[in-house]
Amino acid sequence: MTLSDRIRAEAVNLGFDLVGIASARRALTADAFHGWLNRSYHGEMAWLGRDPERRCDPRRVLPAARSVVVVGVSYFVRDPEPEVWDDPLRGRVARYAWGRDYHKVIERRLRDLGDFIRREATGDFAMKAYVDYGPVLEREAAARAGLGFVGKNTLLISPRLGSYTFLAEILLSLDLEPDPPLPSDSADGPDALAALTEGRGTCGACTRCQTVCPTHAFPAAWVLDSRRCISYLTIEHRGDLPVELRPRMGRWVFGCDECQSVCPWVKQFSAPASRPWLAYDPDWAAPRLDELLALDDAGFLARFAGSPLMRPKRGGLLRNAAVALANGGHPDALAVAERAARDPDPLVARHAGWAVKVLRGGASEP
Repeated sequence: MTLSDRIRAEAVNLGFDLVGIASARRALTADAFHGWLNRSYHGEMAWLGRDPERRCDPRRVLPAARSVVVVGVSYFVRDPEPEVWDDPLRGRVARYAWGRDYHKVIERRLRDLGDFIRREATGDFAMKAYVDYGPVLEREAAARAGLGFVGKNTLLISPRLGSYTFLAEILLSLDLEPDPPLPSDSADGPDALAALTEGRGTCGACTRCQTVCPTHAFPAAWVLDSRRCISYLTIEHRGDLPVELRPRMGRWVFGCDECQSVCPWVKQFSAPASRPWLAYDPDWAAPRLDELLALDDAGFLARFAGSPLMRPKRGGLLRNAAVALANGGHPDALAVAERAARDPDPLVARHAGWAVKVLRGGASEP
């Protein structure tokens, strides 16, 4: 077995569902990424705009980089019961956050894979590893490594697992045998690889993800305006949520899976995965909004420490819960919103006050 073969086999042994190898090169989508930043589609995520060319070429991160090992882990568990998921007094949490922080879980496996490579490779070499937080355009790297293709919703779609997949990568100054990208029926020769990174020939004429997006966050296929994306708004956005978007945010309190849930690849190919650190719990996947809005700082920390839901902090999560409460429209929600409108955090109090107005049948202005 070649070193590349041994790395692939060990990745599977360590529990990675997908593994592939690509050459370290400047991204084919680099110009598109620069254009995306120039249109401010990254919103408040300022780190994406710092030295953008560094994200476009792994050799700017690791000058001696020759190869990129890309791995994936499925986070599909199961579908929640409709009576829980559709309960107007419950919020919704994106699937990837139904458990412990995946960064820490995958980091341990990635370190183990890195240790294996150090034992198996000869000579000195450099290595850098990331779990979706590094300056790497990882979805393109994954597509070039044969893990899948980039769909119109801008997510990597694996023909075997769909798009509910965590990605991670190891940059290496080793010459490894790369994997071929998936075939594309829309182009031949040099254009075939570019087609995969843009989703052409793989999504076909399907536009379900574009149509279902409640906030119309896709100005075009393969282009996401983060400023309108519910995942961005509920997690990365700080301060008040745009009033015109609040009624469109449904009951999502952390993230959003709308554009994935309708994808034919997801509906047809995602299969339940055994993940001790990620499991369906109705009170986690669809938490009661009155319980969320009753959390003080200590209660928030006790309930969500070690989970992705810590990222928006208490104020951000309860802000989202207040909007979800208004959008649920249940008669019992008014009393909850009125109590939350007296929250000591002005951000929470303002959004709960808005919810009170909506639930009383008033206009949705702040």
